[in-house]
Parts: sequence; C-alpha cells; structure tokens
Amino acid sequence: MTEEAKRALLKAGFSGARFADVEITISDNFRDVFSSVKLPPLVWLQVDGKAGRDDFGIASNLHLVMSERILDVLDELGLPLASFKPFDE
Repeated sequence: MTEEAKRALLKAGFSGARFADVEITISDNFRDVFSSVKLPPLVWLQVDGKAGRDDFGIASNLHLVMSERILDVLDELGLPLASFKPFDE
C-alpha cells in the first residue's frame, strides 16, 4: 500500500489491519517493461480482521474484504486496476 493511502486510512480510522515496513524488489522484467515508472513509497498492510465485521478482513476464499467506508476512502485516491464484488458471508 502507498504511504499516501496509509495516511488517508489513519486519518479515517479503521479496524482489522496494521502497517509494517516492507522491502520491495523490482524484477528485470518490470524494469524492461516499465523503465520510466518510479514506485512510490510503500508499506505493508497486514490484514488480521474478520471479514464482514472489521474494515479489513480475509474471507474463507482468501479474498480481501473491505468495508464500504474504507473503499470510499481508497477510491478517492484512485484504484484503476481494482475490481470489486459485494461480500456475501
């Protein structure tokens, strides 16, 4: 997750996750295809909440579940490659 998204989530308040440092490596293939792309500062979103109860959770099918409130926060930052489906326990 980007530092920008982390700041937005901290401002909004949330449950079911925490942040940690992360080490990012870039493959040669990424460098070849996206040579002009510079990755923004990133953090690790560690999800430990219950799907359907907390703002973040992992469903039994291992899909990430987010509350609509948090989705709205992240949507303001732009989610161009994301796809969403309603969560059904």
